[in-house]
Amino acid sequence: MTSRTNDATIRAGRVRALKSHLRAEVVRQGSVPLTVAAPAADDPPRGGIIVVQDARGITPYLMSVCDRLADAGWLTVAPHLYHREGIDEVDPTDGWPQAIPTMDRLTGEGIDTDVDAALAHLDAVGFDPSQRAILGFCMGGTVALHTATRYELPAAVSFYGGGVSTSAWPGVPALAEAAVQLRGPWLGLYGEQDQLISHDEIAALRAAAGRSGQATELISYPDAGHAFHSDDRDSVYRPAAAADAWSRTLTFLDNRVRPR
Repeated sequence: MTSRTNDATIRAGRVRALKSHLRAEVVRQGSVPLTVAAPAADDPPRGGIIVVQDARGITPYLMSVCDRLADAGWLTVAPHLYHREGIDEVDPTDGWPQAIPTMDRLTGEGIDTDVDAALAHLDAVGFDPSQRAILGFCMGGTVALHTATRYELPAAVSFYGGGVSTSAWPGVPALAEAAVQLRGPWLGLYGEQDQLISHDEIAALRAAAGRSGQATELISYPDAGHAFHSDDRDSVYRPAAAADAWSRTLTFLDNRVRPR
């Protein structure tokens, strides 16, 4: 118990330290609210990254991810996919059970509109197509791959994106079908103990991405399950897998996205 408490304290301290020298604000692109996090004003961002929420919404965890990316020099834009429900995130006291029906009410059309609003914001602040990427967690990982079939992005990263063999939402093809149509480099990060995504689905997604003709890689972690990067949930967080996946993500972005 002491170890968990210490870990949580360290993580909270890290987030506070990052936020002390970053800029964050909520803006609107049309009707879509976007949370934007950027490096300090005297540290121009190197590129723009769309960060797509997990099923819980725009949570403190998601903001901590945006802060870490901004601390590494990236401007991040997180579209609020639940804005049509009138919320930013599901009630934290209800957690995952409440997230499922809210997530299920999304549609491909609405998701595409919201991601396009984030892309429009990156356009408006001066990032050209070679300086933009997308990164997502859980349902956001699904959105990241889907978006990378719609646009020629230099980098897309999916942390345990579901809907692999069956479509997650109307208008969004199953990932094993969509991955063949990738239009740019893609990195997938999955846990082999994931109760929502089977070994066979991971293998099928890896094979489909490999047939796209793009530079793709799917890494699977034997000792990790779904949401292994969520360091706000001790029950699922796997520090070793999370650290390796994050390191690979930063390297992938560094290598693929052209600096501003």
